[in-house]
Amino acid sequence: MPYPPTEVDVVQRVLAFREELQRRGWTPGTNAQFDEQWTGDDMGLIRSAAANLVELNPEVILATGGRVIPILMEMTHTIPVIVAGGSEPVARGYVESLARPGGNVTGFANAELSVIGKMLQTLKEIAPQVSRVVLMFNPDNPGTSLVAHEFESAAGSLGVESTVARVHGLADIEQAVAEAAARPNGGIFVASDLTLSKFAEQTAAAVARHRLPAIYPERRFVAKGGLAYYGSDRIELYRNAAVYADRILRGEKPGDLPYQQPTKYDLVINLKTAKVLGLTLPPALLARADEVIE
Repeated sequence: MPYPPTEVDVVQRVLAFREELQRRGWTPGTNAQFDEQWTGDDMGLIRSAAANLVELNPEVILATGGRVIPILMEMTHTIPVIVAGGSEPVARGYVESLARPGGNVTGFANAELSVIGKMLQTLKEIAPQVSRVVLMFNPDNPGTSLVAHEFESAAGSLGVESTVARVHGLADIEQAVAEAAARPNGGIFVASDLTLSKFAEQTAAAVARHRLPAIYPERRFVAKGGLAYYGSDRIELYRNAAVYADRILRGEKPGDLPYQQPTKYDLVINLKTAKVLGLTLPPALLARADEVIE
């Protein structure tokens, strides 16, 4: 887990994974042993943690993060790796195809690239006045070029002026938000990334200071005061990963288990933030939301 162990929502995901495995008969101390590695987004720690896990030669590795999976794929071609998250596994080289992954990696994507356009469209529904949107992404994440291309394409079709801001840390985030606010009718689109996730509270606070509408890739941003989140159910994703772990422990091969795409996306809106921004949300949009934070 390339997160600190204090990230409550990520801890809940791992707990859901453990609970589902136990429900299927795998009990710690009886017939199962877990070794958790929590690293934060420090690439040195991630690499050493991956090496430690591979050296233990476990029967299954659960992992997430676009900077984590390539490291595990370098280190082992035999230990089954279940990916809980990410997108475009074929384009990234994780698997040969969704239906037949073929190697030692399979898993569950948390999004398809097409969701980028849906997120941008949702931001426009929430804040129709937005005509310029800044995409914040970390160029160290291997999947960001795919995201940036999809974002620019979606922006063009929606008549939105797009800008791409490359961020590595908090100073870059604050600069990107300030630049978005320097001209009228600006908005923010935050791409999924470990580093950006680490600064969820600070990002939401910077956006709030500049009174900008924004859409985020994880619910935690909205819980910290962000305007809206659109994405898949991460808890369900980890439960599904446990189903695959169970099947692998019972003899199936990861290369035969389809790499699955999300079937449902959640919309979460922070109504308090919307009111602060002076936004009047259509009743139909609120009715469509899976959760409204008041």
